[in-house]
Amino acid sequence: MYKRILVPLDGSDASVFGLAEAIRLAKNQDATLRLVHVIDAFPVAMPEAVVFSDQGAYDAICNAGRRLLHEHELSVRGAGIAVDSVLVEAMGSQAGLLILQQAREWRANLIAMGTHGRRGIRRLLLGSDAEIVVRHTTVPLLLVRAHEST
Repeated sequence: MYKRILVPLDGSDASVFGLAEAIRLAKNQDATLRLVHVIDAFPVAMPEAVVFSDQGAYDAICNAGRRLLHEHELSVRGAGIAVDSVLVEAMGSQAGLLILQQAREWRANLIAMGTHGRRGIRRLLLGSDAEIVVRHTTVPLLLVRAHEST
């Protein structure tokens, strides 16, 4: 039923819980995973700002994203599941919208992602990529809530 599962990763415990569920489902469904990590070259509070003037800082963010994807690709492959990954540059866009774009372009038939389950002012201040995906996805979505200790 689910053959192409998109898994957004941001380095949080919540995203790791989402990946663990995606791995279990992929084994059951004989599915392929695509891991997606979104980096933003713009400061969050100032979307109109110019890209990092310090190329070294920008390169460090990109390299950290690549390492994150590579580490999780190895664990997925170790579980015997086909996987690829994509590093997406947000350039001021919301990560949730870019996740949806990746799902469309890759023709995912499920998005599996972790969520912190924040409410109230914490969600308003920090935003919620999961909420954007929930509101706008055209494919099934599996949200995995992180444990309270995360």
